[in-house]
This record gives sequence, structure tokens and C-alpha cells, in this order.
Amino acid sequence: MRWTLILFLVAVVFAIPDASPCSAHAKPSADISRGPDVLDDPDISDTGSDASDTRSAISDISAADISDIAAAGGASDVGVAVLDLDSGETVAEQGDKPFYSASLSKLILAVDALSRPLSAEDQDLVHRALSASDDNAMDVLWTRFDGMDAIGRVAAEAGLTGTHAPDDPSQWGEVVITADDMVRLYHYILGSPVRDAVVAALSAAPATAADGFDQAFGLLGVTGVYAKQGWMYYLPSDVYLHSAGVLDNRYAVAVLTTNPTGDWTTARQSINAVTQAVLAKLGVKG
Repeated sequence: MRWTLILFLVAVVFAIPDASPCSAHAKPSADISRGPDVLDDPDISDTGSDASDTRSAISDISAADISDIAAAGGASDVGVAVLDLDSGETVAEQGDKPFYSASLSKLILAVDALSRPLSAEDQDLVHRALSASDDNAMDVLWTRFDGMDAIGRVAAEAGLTGTHAPDDPSQWGEVVITADDMVRLYHYILGSPVRDAVVAALSAAPATAADGFDQAFGLLGVTGVYAKQGWMYYLPSDVYLHSAGVLDNRYAVAVLTTNPTGDWTTARQSINAVTQAVLAKLGVKG
């Protein structure tokens, strides 16, 4: 990804030792809340399959519960959504709030790339981008597979109503997403021909990413979960940490956070608190 305001960034990285070296950008003036030009906003509950005979745990999560879950993030701005993949039932808090994607855009681009015949090299690039969240692999894929238009193609195909390409074509971390769209995307993936490749790559995600960042936060590492992680330091002081995945092949979960403190430890504690609150409501120990 492009380096901007590099002198300031160097100072930030030295002040925050565990910051990802390719995660800082100058804050743009763009309004990330704009949605796609077309696409109706379907009820997410209509995207599920026939209701399961097994009662959904999210049936017991009230509006107050999901609000409390989001509040566990403290100072962080939080978007959270949980989708029952069997029944289509969903609960969300700020599920339609726009966030910069950080590395979650890798999942969107992978869906588009995997929908066509790929060379062994390209398959490896996709695997590395999804598992170790390899930025170098994503840089190649973004250029090779028309990243700007790929985001729109996947949004249209999967019914993602709040997702759109970045204003700056060089900044794939600035793809705009929502928590609602991330659980919709998993629902789409699991019913598509790209399922096996995506699940295999996400299931192979190591605790340490390709850039040395500790990506074992949120959902990653929880038993029965595969997930895609995202992190980004955004000047002057916003820390983005996202975790979106599938639990027990039953629930798609997305937790998106932006912490204004500029502190990675605080941001990590925040997303972990929200995730643990979600898992507790689903009857899972993190």
C-alpha cells in the first residue's frame, strides 16, 4: 500500500512498537458513508435458507443485548452483526455503519478472483492474502484482477448494500464495508463454488501475519471459528481492528471497530471485549 506522510508515520511507528508498517495513511476528506449507486437494500433476513429445526441462539438476543455488546467496546466505534446461516435470522448494532475495510477487502477481492480459472501462482497469492493477510500478495491481486471493479462486482452479486471501492484506487485498505455486509458476504461464499478455497485459506490463518502483526484477536483462535482479520493505523490516531468469520458453520459474525486513542493495546482490548460478549450470548467460550 502507498506510504503517505512518511515522516510522521515513522514517528508513529516508533511510538507504537507493534503497529503494522504498512497500515498508516493520511486521513482523506472523502465521505465513506456513500453507498453504491445501484442495489436495493434487501432485508438481510431474507438471504437465509429454510429455517433449521434447531433453535437459533440469536433468537434470545434482544435489541438491548446487542446494544450492550457493542457498548463493551468502550471508546471504540463498533459495528457488529451476527447471522444465523441456517435460518437467515440476524441481529446487529450499527450493522450498516460504514468502516474502512483494512484487510477485509482481501476477502472480497478473493471471491472475485476465485470465480475464474487461476494459475497455481494466483491460487497461492489468494491463499497468502487470506491466511497470513499478506499485503504483497494483495498488491499483486488488486492490480491483476481489477480490484476497483472487482469490489463492485462482488457487492452486486452478493447483495452488499454498503460496500464500495475506495476513492483512491491505490488504497485497497480504504474499501468501505459494513458489518451487515460482511455476514452477507459469508452467507454468499458458503453457497458458492469458491467456498472450499476460502474456508481452507482462512482455516490456515496463523497467529502471526506476514508482516509480523499479531492477528490473534477477536474471533481468530476461538475453537470452531475461521475468520479474516483486518488492522490499520489511520492518521492522526485511529486504530482499525476488524474480525469477521464463521462459528461452528452456523453463525457468521462480524465485529468492526475503530479506536480513536492511537493505542494498539487499547484497541485490541476493545475488540476482544465485544467479541467475547457476542460469543457469550451465543453460548460459546472464547
